[in-house]
Amino acid sequence: MSFVFDDRIIGLFKSLYGQDETAIDRQTQRYSNSIAEFKRLFSYDGNELELFSTPGRAEIGGNHTDHNLGKVLAAGVNLDSIAVSRPRQDKTVTIYSKGFKDPFIADLNILEPVEGEEGTTTSLIRGIAARFGQLGFEIGGFDAYIASEVLPGSGLSSSASIEVLIGTIFSHLYNGGEVDPKLLAQIGQYAENEFFGKPCGLMDQMACAVGGFVTIDFEDEANPVVEKIDFDIGEQGYDLIVVDTGGNHADLTEDYAAVPREMRKVARVMGGSVCREFSMEDLIDNIPMLREKVGDRAILRAMHFFEENNRVEKQVAALKENDFSAFLQLVNQSGSSSWRWLQNVYAPHNPEEQGITLCLALTEQFIEKRGVEGACRVHGGGFAGTIQAYLPRHVIHDYKYMIEEIFGKGSVTVLNIRRLGTININSILA
Repeated sequence: MSFVFDDRIIGLFKSLYGQDETAIDRQTQRYSNSIAEFKRLFSYDGNELELFSTPGRAEIGGNHTDHNLGKVLAAGVNLDSIAVSRPRQDKTVTIYSKGFKDPFIADLNILEPVEGEEGTTTSLIRGIAARFGQLGFEIGGFDAYIASEVLPGSGLSSSASIEVLIGTIFSHLYNGGEVDPKLLAQIGQYAENEFFGKPCGLMDQMACAVGGFVTIDFEDEANPVVEKIDFDIGEQGYDLIVVDTGGNHADLTEDYAAVPREMRKVARVMGGSVCREFSMEDLIDNIPMLREKVGDRAILRAMHFFEENNRVEKQVAALKENDFSAFLQLVNQSGSSSWRWLQNVYAPHNPEEQGITLCLALTEQFIEKRGVEGACRVHGGGFAGTIQAYLPRHVIHDYKYMIEEIFGKGSVTVLNIRRLGTININSILA
């Protein structure tokens, strides 16, 4: 398909990136540049190319619940990863990615983990292809050029966006686009766990694959229940904002790992394996024994799990009932629970550095002094990194000015919720 940026594709871009004409012009240039780069890098002078787009994601509710088979609320956002691609005749995948000099190359004749490849994009390509084959789907080689605006460390799931994007390419080039987006998410999780070497839940990949607001119940881990919710924050006159507070992300592995470990330790002491098997009442009945065996922080983190799990249900109900005020109150409750009970707003070993805590405090002060209804909470894993906030559009300029004076220019990003999940643009325009 030869791409002409006509009214049809501009209309699609507006659904993906918002109505702002400047943003649409920038995306048009971005896609044009990506097509030109593909042709240059692969010495290709034809026009039969496929374009793909996969959103990043924002966690809306369910902070640190998925790893204990809880419930989450997430959303696809307008920052995305795009790819220009075409199939090859052999079993080699070659991907150039903007910002990286050398390509990622995977020989699909080898579909087992390769020693020394762990932690690389090549391992993800191989793992995704391997899972496609295990599930009975076709695989084959392709060339691709990827340009992602889902920046690493942004809290918007850059790795999950890329995983789902690669799976979408395999789906459309070799399987007629028939692989269900939910399955693409599970395939991405498999590749990250088994080939990339990083344990992860399924929330990130699922939100990137499905798009829009999506709630996921992980009680049946092999068959999570996924529901898409039709709600538009923009119609409320609000925007979703994320703030990158910076901070040192080194040496946080143990802090992240301790959260699920401590929750599961509580569950084991009570005779199970994950917190989802129990209730807040069960926990409280066992606190005397638990204090001896797991300590107070683990109990508090389990208390967060039970309350946060219930809160996701209430957030979903508020969105379905178009009760945005109730939704904002629940976001604030989630933030308070993460701060006080889950305790993931700063690293315990480095209490002097509390960028997330400071940004939350400043945001709360801003909301109170402006006399507006708003909300804020830690975003994602926590300990360092990002917060999210919901603010009326008429105060965002002033909020951005205040926050960027403290955390640096570009630290504030205003997001749109993207209703479309991972897509092949050719198929939509066909």
